[in-house]
Amino acid sequence: MKTAPSTTLPPLLITGSNGTLGRAFRLICRIRGLEAVSLDRAALDITSADAIEEALRTYQPWAVVNAAGYVRVDAAEDEPSSCYQQNTTGPSLLAQACAAHGVALLTFSSDLVFDGKQRRAYLENDLARPLNVYGNSKLLAEQAVLAQHPKALVVRTSSFFGAWDEHNFVHHALAAARQGQAFPAADNVVITPTYVPDLVNTSLDLLLDEERGIWHLTNEGTYTWAELARLAVATAGLDTACVVPQPVAAFGWAAPRPGFSALGSNQGILLPSVESGLHRYLADAQLLLSANPPAFLLG
Repeated sequence: MKTAPSTTLPPLLITGSNGTLGRAFRLICRIRGLEAVSLDRAALDITSADAIEEALRTYQPWAVVNAAGYVRVDAAEDEPSSCYQQNTTGPSLLAQACAAHGVALLTFSSDLVFDGKQRRAYLENDLARPLNVYGNSKLLAEQAVLAQHPKALVVRTSSFFGAWDEHNFVHHALAAARQGQAFPAADNVVITPTYVPDLVNTSLDLLLDEERGIWHLTNEGTYTWAELARLAVATAGLDTACVVPQPVAAFGWAAPRPGFSALGSNQGILLPSVESGLHRYLADAQLLLSANPPAFLLG
């Protein structure tokens, strides 16, 4: 591990601090007592080699967690240049710089690298064949990162939910149920949902263990989006009649989706069940609504 110039341990450097993953890494590092520096895009643009070099020289991290990226799957069909710049060029530049400095790298990919034609959970060594721009940007990033930095860790994951921000499917399903509103959800797309704190804690463990290559990390259990919505609503003690199953074609999404993109793993890593994640999600959400939420949730 690289030695810092002072008596303190070198930090973990987190990119994309304002996104779902970036925020979760920042909070969980604080909970676990891990020194971390978290930077948003204004502080570190990962598509700039000069900005990356300056950040590595300034903070001298032992590892970089790349939580930045383009996340709008449908908009990517109309904005491919921006998507590839942020999701492919950025991680490639990070990998090149981290390799040159001897710094570990963790970056994230997606279940959307697969075409959905098989009906068993995809494993790490299954053929990736994306159907849309976003998925292709992630696949090209995987290839570029591991070519530039063979010791890098690339985590494929899927379908985030967590209580620390509102940008997720489970939050919107519960909000609709509480308001007595209909909630349409696709009933012919199968995914493996992922509770963000489980993903972050396990990814950190793998990084600390100096694991490398491609790993699949999702919670245990496969669901259609409609099944996930019903499970979340039922777990919260609400009326599941609000969930309206519909075929994916009814949503008019610009980017084609694989009908089956469940992730499994031949690495032997399984996160807790989706049901367990939902119970903890609701507990976290209640903490945030309390009169005195824990300080770590406010930072």
